[in-house]
Amino acid sequence: LAVHRIAHDLHQAGLPWLPRFMSHVNRWMTGIEIHPGARIDRGVVIDHGMGVVIGETAEVGTGCLIYQGVTLGGVSLEQVKRHPTVGRNVVIGSGAKVLGAFEVGDGAFIGSGSVVTRAVPAGATVVGIPGKVVNANRPAFAPSPSLQTNLPDPTVSILASMQDRLSQIEAEVDRLRQENRELRRGR
Repeated sequence: LAVHRIAHDLHQAGLPWLPRFMSHVNRWMTGIEIHPGARIDRGVVIDHGMGVVIGETAEVGTGCLIYQGVTLGGVSLEQVKRHPTVGRNVVIGSGAKVLGAFEVGDGAFIGSGSVVTRAVPAGATVVGIPGKVVNANRPAFAPSPSLQTNLPDPTVSILASMQDRLSQIEAEVDRLRQENRELRRGR
């Protein structure tokens, strides 16, 4: 991040090649690719950063935690704002892809492996492909060892719901079979 800050300042000053060169050397040394045009506030932590990619128009707020393999990418080649704006104290789990020019609200949590292409409300937890809000009122960021392991799994919720419904249907079929047996005995 220190090298990026220097490259960013040089990029802002209009130097054409030195910031990109610094960015490439930084990527070679760290495995983290940050375009010199990206704006990254103080207090951002990139934990085990190999494979992290942060695009040219991305903005990352104070106190964010970004894990390995995260992409803050664009979905357009036009020279406009095309990368996400990440608010303050956001946690982005390993391998998450945040793609497009939208905002991720303060205190949001993006689960590992998620693909997010729409705005994320402040304090929300987003998981899955495509990313879906599974908890709109997550407490404020507080680092803990269980941060990545206590995420709700929408697939498990769907399967549990399907199992409940299947049990109801089986009970109804059993009731109808019993009723049919009784009717046949009554003939």
